[in-house]
Amino acid sequence: MKKISERILYTEEIAETDQPYIYLLKGSRLSLQIDAGNSGTNVLRFNEQLTQSGLEMPDLAAVTHWHWDHTFGMPALACPVIAGRRTNEKLKEVQKWEWTEKALAERLACGEEIPFCSECMHREYGDIGKIRTRTADIVFETDLTIDLGGVHAVMKQIDTPHTRDAVMILVPEEGVLFGGDADAPDYFDYDGRYDMKRLKAFIEYLEQTEFRYYLRGHAGGILTKEMILKEMKDIAAENETN
Repeated sequence: MKKISERILYTEEIAETDQPYIYLLKGSRLSLQIDAGNSGTNVLRFNEQLTQSGLEMPDLAAVTHWHWDHTFGMPALACPVIAGRRTNEKLKEVQKWEWTEKALAERLACGEEIPFCSECMHREYGDIGKIRTRTADIVFETDLTIDLGGVHAVMKQIDTPHTRDAVMILVPEEGVLFGGDADAPDYFDYDGRYDMKRLKAFIEYLEQTEFRYYLRGHAGGILTKEMILKEMKDIAAENETN
């Protein structure tokens, strides 16, 4: 595993199948896995790297939003999974989906699924009939703080540019904010573009939150607060001129 600090480690993303970074936050009493990845195969990969690093399996896991690449590994987790209420409501919907080529084609046709995710699912699973999903074990409404022992995970569910159910996880002792994909555009409801109202609200949230480093789910991983704010403000300025 790669190390950000003594208390934060992670496994790399796999761009070909849209597998995100999976993070581990270690306290003196408990450890928290952040995001479940896109399949049981990647959960196994994460667990193997934990073992190779001399680390124990996580006591808890939390998902940053409902999208498949962050939640389809949930059935393979041996620990309780935490999700915000909006995320879990969406996971309940996903649980009802059929995993046949016909059913997937119907979801693509009506916009319930997008082509990029379909392509990555096929690359990850081969046979999409192998896909299994589930809901969370622990569900919170808007805020939840967990004392892991010397370090806290402060979770807040907010509307973001990428998805309306994002769970931001602040670790004050490390000066770290886990954002998942919150800073990315909305591919389901906004055709891969940014909703300016949501983008501006997200910029305001970042400005008002005290952190030094922003950890994202894909593409680049670690940014300083200044870097993520500049990126978001540049996108806002570009969208306003178009």
